[in-house]
Amino acid sequence: MTEPLRVLVVDDSVVARRIVVEALAGDPAFALSDAASGKIALARLGAQRFDAVTLDVEMPEMDGIATLGEIRRRHPTLPVIMLSALTRRAAAVTIDALTRGATDYIAKPDRAGSPAEAREYVRSQLVPKLRALFGDRAHVLDAPATTRLAPHRIDVVAIGVSTGGPAALAEVVSTLPAGFPTPLLIVQHIPAAFSAALASRLAALSQLRVAEAVDGAPVDSGQVWLASGDLHLEVEAGPRGPVLRSRPAPPENSCRPSVDVLFRSIAAVYRANALAVVLTGMGSDGVRGCEALRSAGSSTIVQDAATSVVWGMPGAVARAGLAEQILPIDQIGPEIARRVAASTQRISLR
Repeated sequence: MTEPLRVLVVDDSVVARRIVVEALAGDPAFALSDAASGKIALARLGAQRFDAVTLDVEMPEMDGIATLGEIRRRHPTLPVIMLSALTRRAAAVTIDALTRGATDYIAKPDRAGSPAEAREYVRSQLVPKLRALFGDRAHVLDAPATTRLAPHRIDVVAIGVSTGGPAALAEVVSTLPAGFPTPLLIVQHIPAAFSAALASRLAALSQLRVAEAVDGAPVDSGQVWLASGDLHLEVEAGPRGPVLRSRPAPPENSCRPSVDVLFRSIAAVYRANALAVVLTGMGSDGVRGCEALRSAGSSTIVQDAATSVVWGMPGAVARAGLAEQILPIDQIGPEIARRVAASTQRISLR
């Protein structure tokens, strides 16, 4: 982009605002303004054009959720990145914000660090997210879907997702019917402090059982398992059927949990009897896993560019020729349900 991105930094703390502003101030790609409250932020947004907002979760008078609601009502497409402390309460509020339309989030820096360390941490977390939001949108094009594979039995569904994931997962999981006959495993790139809150939020929206993954748990039908933050999720063949493995192995694609790790394990255990889904997210985590699934005979659906916050992960899978279907987010849940129901019907007729 030829003009700098105008970013409004909203936080009631003078120190926190200064850290974010100074973290971005040295980069000519950004022009910074700040606001000390939600009400001031809304007034600024009404008077000036901004390209993105960073929004503190916890503020007096008008908190982050209330401010986000008003921003979404007045500026439906304006990117909003939440800043959250790594506490149980803040995590729950952040997940609520993400499922209500916040674009992304970063955890606030550790208070024990120096101001220079805090600025560097915020810069390292925030700049890639802002660049991903605006760097790809002008030229991204959906790759064509590959030729459909022959219909196959589906014994497990696996979803990989990152930036924009909580809202996308809420859309998909909430549409799956009660009695959904296969297990559903999810890798969302998320900090350890946030995964329990996300599982709880999805459980409240779903007709299915949703929980954080438990090491050694059986992969049961109708159960939704969400990878714990900072632990890889895999499946492993057991004497009584597949079981979950939740492990602190080294990151892959700079991610833990990693979509590739889960998908590769599913390809090894379920072979041709899996359905993979790749939703919105930065980077390319999931491509190698989709390659393994395709080689085993399983199929993959990806979210389209128009409804993705960032068409990185799904776009990478599509460009590699590994996507059997490319669908908007509101069609993905119904398509999963349709495929699984058709698979169950074929089994019952044999």
